[in-house]
Amino acid sequence: MNQTIAVEAYNLPDIRLLEKQTNQFLVWIPDKTYIVLGASNQPNEALYAEKVIQDKITVLKRPSGGQTVVLTPNNLIISAVFFDKELLHPKEVFNNINLLIISVLEQSGINNLSLKGISDIAISGKKILGSSIYRNKNALLYHAVLNLSESVSTFEKYLKYPSKEPDYRLGRSHSEFVTSLREKGFSDNYQQLANALSQSFSTFLFQNQ
Repeated sequence: MNQTIAVEAYNLPDIRLLEKQTNQFLVWIPDKTYIVLGASNQPNEALYAEKVIQDKITVLKRPSGGQTVVLTPNNLIISAVFFDKELLHPKEVFNNINLLIISVLEQSGINNLSLKGISDIAISGKKILGSSIYRNKNALLYHAVLNLSESVSTFEKYLKYPSKEPDYRLGRSHSEFVTSLREKGFSDNYQQLANALSQSFSTFLFQNQ
């Protein structure tokens, strides 16, 4: 029997960054588990509906592109909004911000990082961060999910294989493709990492005001 998943408009904290006409950022941790559909995703094509409904997972649809993601309290969400017209180029934003994040992670002792696909960061070829962009005529919102310690079994449970994949995925299942900082041996204070990211974003945005 087909089950219908209720989908709400994206209403998580970073969407409010678009309300103020100034460059700013937010580094935050979700208060519970959410599933967030990309703008072009349909719930019954992207999700195992029975499991999502059974576990009463809140499903949202964001205005940005990319594929469906699971957000949990074991993820760190990194968001930034830009209103300067010279900063509204998605390819450059993906590249510049993801390199900034890599720099912070490397300073925290995390190695073998690389840019992959259109907007991912990987550790030794496994995805550790995915990002997406929403752009309107006045602003660009970048948001990314860094997997601190969420088990890949969570993604396997709720997410079907995506309709589109980056070239480096090579047909791998979620469990073969995604990893976490904890799985890679990073056991330092996650709050310190969040603080370091916030400091780097503050410097980056101050230089671009």
